[in-house]
Amino acid sequence: MRRRRLLKTMAMGQVLSLLICGTAGSCRYLADAGVEAPMLQSFLNYGLLLLTYTPALCVRRGDTNILKILRAKWWKYVVMGLADVEANYTVVKAYQFTTLTSIQLLDCFVIPVLMILSCIFLKTRYRPLHFVAVVVCLLGVGAMVGADIIAGGKQESTSDVVHVVLGDGLVLLSSVLYAVSNLCQEHTVKNLSRVEFLGMMGLFGTLISGVQMAALEIDAVKAIKWDLYIFMLFAVYALCMFALYSFMPVVVKLTSATAVNLSLLTADLFSLFCGLFLFSYKFSVLYIVSFVIITVGFIMFNAIPTYSAAPDAAGQEAADPAADPASDRLLPADGDARRTESVVAFTAQ
Repeated sequence: MRRRRLLKTMAMGQVLSLLICGTAGSCRYLADAGVEAPMLQSFLNYGLLLLTYTPALCVRRGDTNILKILRAKWWKYVVMGLADVEANYTVVKAYQFTTLTSIQLLDCFVIPVLMILSCIFLKTRYRPLHFVAVVVCLLGVGAMVGADIIAGGKQESTSDVVHVVLGDGLVLLSSVLYAVSNLCQEHTVKNLSRVEFLGMMGLFGTLISGVQMAALEIDAVKAIKWDLYIFMLFAVYALCMFALYSFMPVVVKLTSATAVNLSLLTADLFSLFCGLFLFSYKFSVLYIVSFVIITVGFIMFNAIPTYSAAPDAAGQEAADPAADPASDRLLPADGDARRTESVVAFTAQ
């Protein structure tokens, strides 16, 4: 049964990676077409989430109604939405200053940051094998970057040290923000509901990205020369992101945000494979080696469950379960829905 669940999780993780590959490809074509409006792209995704999931919260009754949610914890979802919006924005901006190789290496920083935040806020307990698995996955990323260098994949070299440092700093900042967002997502989908997470993400993501787009990108949006090609690229990006946001909480609930991020390390690899056909990249056998190494690391991480402190009975009945103290009892983090984790409420992507 556990093996079947592991295979299911692996397959779902690769679906997420393919969706990310779709967003990366559409972003590349938009950039080639001279479109530089990352906030508009994010706004479309959050708008779809708003139209799809937020109305469901409006018709609910009791504590799960949108008005009750906003009264009780509006600031938590503001933090979550702000972290997610700015994470998407900063990583896109980083491409203007640093190289693809640097971004591939530095965006892995999200994994150790997420593990630290999970230990602090979700009270997650990792075993030595989990740390070994993370190291194995990062070695796979190193092999992928090496393949990119050897094969002469897309690398924009730059001699401006200031720009490189700025770009690398933006990637590290985005990794921290993504970790915050993922942490909130794991808490919300495991303790509350997937619909609440997506509905609140759609609401606040739309508001924040809309304001930021109006402040920073209004001229860039006006300069877009709309035609069927550009429209289709925006549509592909928005739909892939919408599917990614809708599907990712399902995978997070089965495993954890850390495990999902490990599986997403193959997204860069899929993007490179697409580049072989779409952007004339050169093939290297290290691409296959890196995929195998990352997959082995992911299997190792999921071979043994992580553990989290479970809330006591009183905490489970409270209106805001995140505010109640956890008991000393430990349960597997990937247990069934009744085995909810205790967390300090904060964030999510």
